[in-house]
Amino acid sequence: MSQKVWKTVRCIAAIVVTLIMVFPVYWMIITSLKTSNELRLAVPTFWPEKLMWSNYVEAFHAAPFGRYAINTVVQTVGILFLQINLGIMAAYAFAKGKFPGRDKLFLLVLAALIVPDQVTFVPVYVMLSNLQWIDTFYALIVPHAVSAYAIFLLRQTFKSINDDVIEAGKVDGANRFQVLYRILTPMALPTIATMGILSFISSWNSYFWPLIMTNSNDMRVLTVGIAMMRDSIAGDEALNFHLIMAASVMIIMPIMLVFIFAQKHIITAMSNSTFK
Repeated sequence: MSQKVWKTVRCIAAIVVTLIMVFPVYWMIITSLKTSNELRLAVPTFWPEKLMWSNYVEAFHAAPFGRYAINTVVQTVGILFLQINLGIMAAYAFAKGKFPGRDKLFLLVLAALIVPDQVTFVPVYVMLSNLQWIDTFYALIVPHAVSAYAIFLLRQTFKSINDDVIEAGKVDGANRFQVLYRILTPMALPTIATMGILSFISSWNSYFWPLIMTNSNDMRVLTVGIAMMRDSIAGDEALNFHLIMAASVMIIMPIMLVFIFAQKHIITAMSNSTFK
């Protein structure tokens, strides 16, 4: 097979895979713009007969999505801030620090990657209950303040930076925090951006933890809120499916925008994250 033919085959395969992956998102968007009568047609339409932008307004008022959005932003920003700063400091210690058991402790951090949240859920829930943090932002944010994957990514990046850069900073009178935040952090910006994006997506999409840790409607986040909206119209999903899809589009839009504008940082960071 010639190189030109092989390139054509790969291009076609890439287009097919892309269409398969994008189609569910496309279907969700066009469903959110249809009327309930059009959704009940025997033969589904691949484009709305009439674009119903009012579905988004109706979906927004079907539940207190304004409050849910504020809670989600507070949760996401809190987790993002803590994971970035704690990840930077821990990664710096594991990459450039010299203390007994450094590598063994780092292996324990990596071991945390294989432990699912469901395993630690009960003891963490009991601990937060004893602290009377249930149904507060503390319960939503603090248990996710540290990311083992973020520490791993940043450690690999910091290890790739020559020690001479750090020594030059110290000669100029910089202390450890100045070296870390004024010298190393700008050099690791692609990795930090990637870590931030992954943390943002994970926090924004979180469902299980906020569902268990919140009891009142005032503390619900968007993912839990849309599930409660769906349950509130149980039995009438066929009549209100367009509203559920409209709410879903509003939830995923920030994630799509963040990923589109920051995908180059993800590629750069992943290419530099080999284990060393």
